[in-house]
Amino acid sequence: MLFVVIPVFNRWSFTKDCLKSLTLQSNDLFKIIVVDHGSTDGTSDKVALQFPDVILLKGDKSMWWTAATNVGLRYALNNDASSILTLNNDTIADPDYIAEIFKAADKAPANALIGSTFIDVNTKEVTYRGEIVNWLLQTNSENIWLKAEPKDGLVPVTHFPGRGLLIPREVFEKIGLFDEKHFPHYMADYEFTLRAAKKGFPLFCAWNAKIGTYPEASGAKQLKQAKSLRAYKEHLFGIKGGANLPLFYKFAIRHCPVYALPSYLFLGTARRLIGYWL
Repeated sequence: MLFVVIPVFNRWSFTKDCLKSLTLQSNDLFKIIVVDHGSTDGTSDKVALQFPDVILLKGDKSMWWTAATNVGLRYALNNDASSILTLNNDTIADPDYIAEIFKAADKAPANALIGSTFIDVNTKEVTYRGEIVNWLLQTNSENIWLKAEPKDGLVPVTHFPGRGLLIPREVFEKIGLFDEKHFPHYMADYEFTLRAAKKGFPLFCAWNAKIGTYPEASGAKQLKQAKSLRAYKEHLFGIKGGANLPLFYKFAIRHCPVYALPSYLFLGTARRLIGYWL
């Protein structure tokens, strides 16, 4: 059985639209888990009332994305999940999304992790199909430049966000859950997928498994748009900061090859310090 795990903290309008899109799927062979970790806008009550088939779990406000997601993962694994799809509440699934991600998993090598194609909900344009990291240059080559769909509909990538990521049970059994201790919010998903790849699990983006996203909705984006010294500090050191330097250093030391580490650290630090103002 597939379980879909969605951590939520307020933003009921996003959660409602996300859950509604999942109820309209052409393939309904899955269960939904919502982990509410401290919402104050009545999210839990509204989920229970409007989506009674959803499994509602409670966390607390000290949790961030990683710990809340792990609550859902543990529940799913303890209830015989064969695979788990991690999803954010600020997404809208196409009607055939689950069917297409199943189809991609069937075509991929055994126990592959499958990411989703991101579509801007406003422009309907593809905004993301994964990346291939270049450790030496501290860059990520985005695969959205591909002009034609691969014959098997699978785009090989090196890492992937947790927003729309299908993970076979065997991956958790071999490498454990997301690292909530060292990566409580950002980079936990990239770290997890790189850890899985090191253990031999391949990773792809499914060309036709599409979810709508809101590019401007993330906390990291909003901090960058603020353009203030206070927001700059939060950008570099806060838990919601997309350029969080301590997390970046932990991530680099754990996963960057030794030969590329000096370059990766120097370029990555420079880009984080300067990039906020550009």
